[in-house]
Amino acid sequence: MSGLTYDLTLAGLSVGAAAALTGIGLVVTYRATGVLNFAHGAIAMVCAYALRQCVVEWGWPLWAGAAVTLLVLAPGIGMVLERLVFRPMAPAGDDPARTLVASIGVFVLLVGGAALLWGQGARDDAPRLLPAEPWGQLGAALVLAAGVGAVVRWTRFGRELRAVVDDRELAVLSGVDADRVAAAGWAFGAFTAGLTGVLLAPSVRLDPYGLPLLVMEVVAVAVAARMRSLPVAVAAALLIGVAQSQLTRLHPSGWAAPLVQAVGTNLFVVALLVAALALPRPGGHEAVLPRPAAVRRPVPAGVWIVAAVLFLLPLGLAGADLHTSVQVPALAVVLLSLVVVTGRGGQISLGQAAYAGLGALFTALLAAGRFPGLPRLPELAALVVAVVLVAPLGLLTGWPAISRRGLALALVTFAVGVGVSRFVFAQPYAVSGLSLDRPAGFDDDRAYYVLELVLLAAALLATWLLRRGRTGRALAAMRDHAPGASAAGVRVPSLKLLAFVSGAALAALGGGMLGMGLRAFDPAAYDPVRSLLWFAAVMVLGADSTLGALAAAALVVGLDAGTRGGLAAALIGVLAVLAGRLPGGLHETLRAVTPGRPGRPHLTALGSRTRLRLTRGGPPAPSPHLAGLTASRAAGGPGPVAARAEQGARPEPGADGGRGPGDDTRAGAAGSGQPAAPPSAGPTARPDTPGAPPRPADGHATSRGEALPTGPPDTERPVVDAPAGAAPSPPRARRPARAQLEARGLRARYGGFTALAGVGLVVPPGGITAVVGPNGAGKSTLFHCLAGTHRPARGKVLLGGRDVTRLPAHARTRLGVARTFQQLAVFPSLTVAENVRLGAEQGRVRDPAAVERALRLLGLDGPLRALPAAGLPTGTLRRVELARALAGDPRVLLLDEPAAGLDTAEVAALARILRALAADGTALLVVEHDLDLVADLADTVHVMAAGRIVASGPPGRVLDAAEALEAPA
Repeated sequence: MSGLTYDLTLAGLSVGAAAALTGIGLVVTYRATGVLNFAHGAIAMVCAYALRQCVVEWGWPLWAGAAVTLLVLAPGIGMVLERLVFRPMAPAGDDPARTLVASIGVFVLLVGGAALLWGQGARDDAPRLLPAEPWGQLGAALVLAAGVGAVVRWTRFGRELRAVVDDRELAVLSGVDADRVAAAGWAFGAFTAGLTGVLLAPSVRLDPYGLPLLVMEVVAVAVAARMRSLPVAVAAALLIGVAQSQLTRLHPSGWAAPLVQAVGTNLFVVALLVAALALPRPGGHEAVLPRPAAVRRPVPAGVWIVAAVLFLLPLGLAGADLHTSVQVPALAVVLLSLVVVTGRGGQISLGQAAYAGLGALFTALLAAGRFPGLPRLPELAALVVAVVLVAPLGLLTGWPAISRRGLALALVTFAVGVGVSRFVFAQPYAVSGLSLDRPAGFDDDRAYYVLELVLLAAALLATWLLRRGRTGRALAAMRDHAPGASAAGVRVPSLKLLAFVSGAALAALGGGMLGMGLRAFDPAAYDPVRSLLWFAAVMVLGADSTLGALAAAALVVGLDAGTRGGLAAALIGVLAVLAGRLPGGLHETLRAVTPGRPGRPHLTALGSRTRLRLTRGGPPAPSPHLAGLTASRAAGGPGPVAARAEQGARPEPGADGGRGPGDDTRAGAAGSGQPAAPPSAGPTARPDTPGAPPRPADGHATSRGEALPTGPPDTERPVVDAPAGAAPSPPRARRPARAQLEARGLRARYGGFTALAGVGLVVPPGGITAVVGPNGAGKSTLFHCLAGTHRPARGKVLLGGRDVTRLPAHARTRLGVARTFQQLAVFPSLTVAENVRLGAEQGRVRDPAAVERALRLLGLDGPLRALPAAGLPTGTLRRVELARALAGDPRVLLLDEPAAGLDTAEVAALARILRALAADGTALLVVEHDLDLVADLADTVHVMAAGRIVASGPPGRVLDAAEALEAPA
């Protein structure tokens, strides 16, 4: 081995050993707590500063400073974070997004605190703990990895750690102290972070921003190990470190030489991009951003007036104060991009600073005439063109978002931000000699501030348009429940791309404005650390609040300019670490504790009828029966479908797809000329409680409520059969075309487990098909294959003879396949009516009356329609979900455990509606554990076991087999 190769290998081993320590710490912390610790680099920086403070400033011996820093301070930081920040979030272990936001908040807090305490300047006098040769660092990494592996494999604590990793709740029930395990994991992870910091500090410039980012760049080694394997993390770190060191001997020539050299000196960044984009998702935890608890209340006009006045006040300033204020509208536009992507779209984006920086860079290059292929442009035109050029680059993060979410998406967006910073902003060939002037006529700070206000108003208008109407509802649905949105017909992949492209455009506009305000392109203004700070600020002040974005911009600029740098970061970090207690951000919390504007009072049924009499001058219109879905009564008599439902008849099988006679489950108003009462909007009354419907002698419950007295029938227009209390409406314009859903030879596997082994069945129109069987039989997998949320390994799914096997869920919805979910799939930030309207808007038929018809049918009209879905009873939410599915006029309806969470009366009402739908020609498939409901409802029952259909036929013949399968051995 030549001398140069040997020296480069030693240098690479030194860097790789430090990276291995980082990987070990991240893996151990993640395995013990499920938290991807974004604050790891900040802890390393604080420990490096602490060692310098002890040795350089206070004159301590090196061994004493190292002992206090590594054995006391670093583990102490980890244990404090676990006890005060992350332990309160442990009960919400199924929501790791809160821990993600909190760890970013800790990062921002520590960076801001270090800047306040030690200043923002770089230091180059950090003490060296180990010799420059790599053997000490390499030995430390190997010893730590071997020690952790031995503890995990052969000790009681290791067994407890593995149990907590596999299932925290089950481990706690088994007597494991999960808090102790988590505290130990945090202490060890912080120790490795501190060791990494003190080993790296002598080789790099020690500053509050650079070292944390440098440490976090090597998170690629932990991702490569899938946050689990310590040997893989160590091997990847050493390999990348040596390869990066060896690449420095290359000296390419030509136009690509600067880029090749940049890759060679930033190989860990390349590895991070590859690991985030190409490798399987890390770990087993998924994160979804905290959802709003209720529908957003309109902001009072007075608040907007106050905000406008505050943004106009800088026009009365002069000098340095006005020059500082110029940054506020520009940063506000950048933060509005996070409102679109994160607040409304629900997508984690940690790379918005990259798009802001590209907007500023492209504006400068276009104004200077240095952009390849384009002439020199005036500054304002250059800004507009830069926005157009940067917007498509939003696909860099939008495209991976189609298949990734949560922690995986956070890593992708962070990696893209770091990559743009290292390979574009840090390269002299791209940014050297650049200056950025303001547009002609706006050179003065006051005039430019006026221009910024105009551009800010345009950005606010664009954000408002993206958050309203059909697109706004679709974005909110995607944020609240992406699978449910897809099932409602929302093109979730396209919508994610729209959110990221729109966010990139807004960030580019704000970045260009910020560069013009500073009169220069400053790469430090668009550092990846800024992305984390901006993300935390938006999450704290209300991710879905435009006012929150404006306030965050004023806070960040004002505090950093008016005080010592770092105060804004420290304050935002303090608020962000409270994410477990303030899951909706400060904006949602303040809104929850402040009374809303006075609204329409919630009236009882008697009060509603009295109000109608007073306002309309007469009695209310009659309430139709809870029966059919499409029949009308133009002449006062029920249509054929309604008549069958009123009589409790199950039509004989025939050309109309009906069924044979069955038990009459209707009671009370049926055949009496009086309509049944509507299902209540509030909590469901039990049959044995006062006010509950009477229980018939046969044990079946009636629909909830007694018959209500009504006035003379309204014969001036036809009405649709719906729940009692519903307002009359025109009949449906058309019935859905009949379609048969068929599965042929479906096979599906999960790892080595066979979920489906050649399953085939037919769901005919006009009938109700049920699938039953014990847990693990393959029912859910079959359901997902039919709905389009899982693609089988073999076999076909046919809809009306058309092969739809490869079509996603939203495409099948638009062809007429609707579904409900076992776990409720409603959108809590939308009202009841907006939930249903979403299904009508995304369905295959455009029918203006579809929303009202579905609301009336399920008893959701009246005051209930304007209530937020969040907080409503389970029975009401089941009706909301079913109404949304029916509003899209489906030909096939797939129901996954539709009776879950319903009481007897609600189940009876649901059964009547499903029979009416089948009688109208809809093909229904029900996956249900309630065998009594299946026996009363289904025409054909398929019994599944071990991924196969073991029995098929009428309920009376095959349900005994299903009961035998589900009975305990």
